[in-house]
Formats: sequence, structure tokens, C-alpha cells
Amino acid sequence: MDTRDAAGKCELCGRIRPLTFHHLIPRTCHSNKWFKKNFKREEMSRGINICYSCHSYLHDAFSEKDLGRYLNTKEALLAEDKIQRFVEWIKRR
Repeated sequence: MDTRDAAGKCELCGRIRPLTFHHLIPRTCHSNKWFKKNFKREEMSRGINICYSCHSYLHDAFSEKDLGRYLNTKEALLAEDKIQRFVEWIKRR
């Protein structure tokens, strides 16, 4: 459900940009047995609205399974060192 919104505030970097929906558990993992066993359908549908730069970075820097297993909340994303460094860098652009 990659919805594209009008400009809004990115939930990671805070910049005002066109937003896209990031599934906190990537859709490619939804049919995986481990994810089905550990998450309810509603949990797998959760997501955040982020800018294209942040969205691209997440999918370039981490595997789909790592995003789903370890970085499946906004708080976990913001606590990750690599993401913190990227967010600080992108805010200055």
C-alpha cells in the first residue's frame, strides 16, 4: 500500500516533503512463517509516513527481514545508530 501523500512532515527526519507509507514489517515478509507466528495481521499492517529519502535509505541499508524483525517500530528505527546518523545528515540538506 505505498500511498503517496501530499507534502507532510516525515516521521523520521521531520522535514516537510512528499511522503510515502513505510510498512514497519515489509510486505515481502507477511507470508513468512516466522512473521505469521510472531505478529498479528493488524501488527503487520502498521506503518509510518516518511519522505522518499528516508524510505530509500531504510531499504538500501537494511534487509527486509532485519527491518521486520528488529526495526519494526518507529522507536526502534530512531534508536538505530545508522539511522540516527542518516537523519542528522539529511536534515542538513
